[in-house]
Amino acid sequence: MRRPLPKLPSWLPVDGYILALVGTVALAALLPARGPAATVAEGTSTGAVALLFFLYGARLSTHEAMAGLRHWRLHLTVLACTFVLFPVLGLAARGLVPHVLPPALYTGLLFLCLVPSTIQSSIAFTSLARGNVAAAICAGSFSSLVGIVVTPLLAGLVLHGNGGGFSADGLLSIVCQLLVPFTAGQLLRRWIGGFLLRHKIVLGQVDRGSILLVVYTAFSAGMVEGIWHQVSGPRLLCLLGVEAVLLAVMLTATSYGAKRLGFPRADRIAITFAGSKKSLAAGLPMASVLFGAQAGLAVLPLMLFHQMQLMVCAVLAKRFAAQAPAAAEPAGTGTGTGSAAAAGSAAGAAVSGARG
Repeated sequence: MRRPLPKLPSWLPVDGYILALVGTVALAALLPARGPAATVAEGTSTGAVALLFFLYGARLSTHEAMAGLRHWRLHLTVLACTFVLFPVLGLAARGLVPHVLPPALYTGLLFLCLVPSTIQSSIAFTSLARGNVAAAICAGSFSSLVGIVVTPLLAGLVLHGNGGGFSADGLLSIVCQLLVPFTAGQLLRRWIGGFLLRHKIVLGQVDRGSILLVVYTAFSAGMVEGIWHQVSGPRLLCLLGVEAVLLAVMLTATSYGAKRLGFPRADRIAITFAGSKKSLAAGLPMASVLFGAQAGLAVLPLMLFHQMQLMVCAVLAKRFAAQAPAAAEPAGTGTGTGSAAAAGSAAGAAVSGARG
């Protein structure tokens, strides 16, 4: 009698897109783009980044985000965790160089601490934990909107001595590839928003395909430049250990900090998930603009942290749900950004996605 194939535990959200990312890295290692092919890949990747941020701008509801201002204490708390506490911890990790982390991996770790929070997975886990889904939607939207400007600015301040930061050409690239397409998307949202909503599944595949192209280009450049000789297996294990500590500190700080600030349970859940996570979808394109040929190693810590946060937060969300009072609902008060049922439905679909 044939035994059934073993399945991954239900709490371990290793989805197909993460496997696609790993496969793309492997393809870049085996068949990196060189010469004219590298030029074509780089040009296509530049266009893909611009398209990504145009779509982000066109899909981000400014009206919905503005409605969340009524819950300003929650959003300021999430922003402070994302753009203040995370960077401070990243700077503190400088003491691990070079004995624990090589400079290239530390640069990636520091960049990880600068990118905005997730949207989809924060909503998904907040819904699963029976927290304030509406607050998670607004907090993620605020973080993404602020991160378009703040992440490059912070990178210019803290990465100048670590292989990143600003130059005149870098600033022009950020404006042209990130800010201009994003602003254009926001301006045109009134006319194309309905089309994007009707074709969101197809456009989601465009998103993911564009990010895979960015990953392939970045890791190909790293292979050609020979930067992978700087990384060994033990160093990668050290990086995973450092990231595990970073995630544990942020989950603890957001959970207990929100409690000390007097937030109700549903809001604390939203703060915990939105304030402790980082966006792979926003971080990868930004890294390709900021780091150029060095982007391969720069995005490796973000890719590892992204999968780690999915696994840990899936377990944590189920624990929160099991501890929820019988009367608790998956949407809190104070934001009013739509029905809880619709938000919860969207969140459930987002659990299996790697975007955000």
